[in-house]
Amino acid sequence: MNNKIKLAILCFFTVIFSCKKTDKVIDDPQQGTITLAADESFRSVSEALTQRYMALNPKTKINLLIVKEDLAFLDLLENKVRVIVMSRELSTKEKEAFKSKIDLDLQPAKFAADAVVFIVPKNSPRESITIEEIQKELQSDEKKIIFDGTNSSNLNFVAQKLKTSPAKLKFSIISGNKNIVQEINKYPDKIGAISLNTMSRPYDKESEEIRNSIKVLPVVSGTTSYAPNINNVREMTYPFTRVLYFLTNEAYYGLGNGFIRFSCQQLGQIVVEKEGLQPYNIFKREVQMR
Repeated sequence: MNNKIKLAILCFFTVIFSCKKTDKVIDDPQQGTITLAADESFRSVSEALTQRYMALNPKTKINLLIVKEDLAFLDLLENKVRVIVMSRELSTKEKEAFKSKIDLDLQPAKFAADAVVFIVPKNSPRESITIEEIQKELQSDEKKIIFDGTNSSNLNFVAQKLKTSPAKLKFSIISGNKNIVQEINKYPDKIGAISLNTMSRPYDKESEEIRNSIKVLPVVSGTTSYAPNINNVREMTYPFTRVLYFLTNEAYYGLGNGFIRFSCQQLGQIVVEKEGLQPYNIFKREVQMR
């Protein structure tokens, strides 16, 4: 066997082994592909954060899966997704399942404050709603309150806030937050429940159209009325304010944890603020005047 043939064989196996090594590269914050699952209520902020992260890290790909909140948690347990967005507290059984299946400490990464907002048609005579009225309507066979489906974040959070379970509530369903907005004017006696993030972007034309097409109801708690505006969300005085957080099944510092760190630090929090939500981690800006 001459030297040329030996050299060719050596090069061939070098290429083969190098390809196999490349295939086994674990993702890191600057490269790789993962899936993030989020409820449709948080689509806007989730899209904004993932797009910004990928723009800063061109070798990364974060696939955004829009799925009901409860199903997102199940997908996380089954390792079908790497990161999820949650808004409610996990039950004791869910915490035990997380520990059993993922075997990691539960470390919610809080990144934004959102809210469940109650809306009515633009010409509705109703100007506000009390917590007691919400409780009463959710026990009524008239099913006046419309949610975007079972297993959804909006329903889950309201049920948890009222210290009950979704199965014990009576409500109507229109799939999708934006569909509730579009359909609410057909049902003058109904009340829609949507996420603040559905209409929170301050300079977005679609969000502006949503805000102009419906009436947002302040929620009365005791003798005080609270609108779901950014000040009341920041102070958490609006009764249905909720904190959004990430969970991951990633046991190392890979793309999932890199994305979470980005979202919770200054650049990600600026994205959250531009979405019209309240950043969870507030960074002070120092300006020197001369």
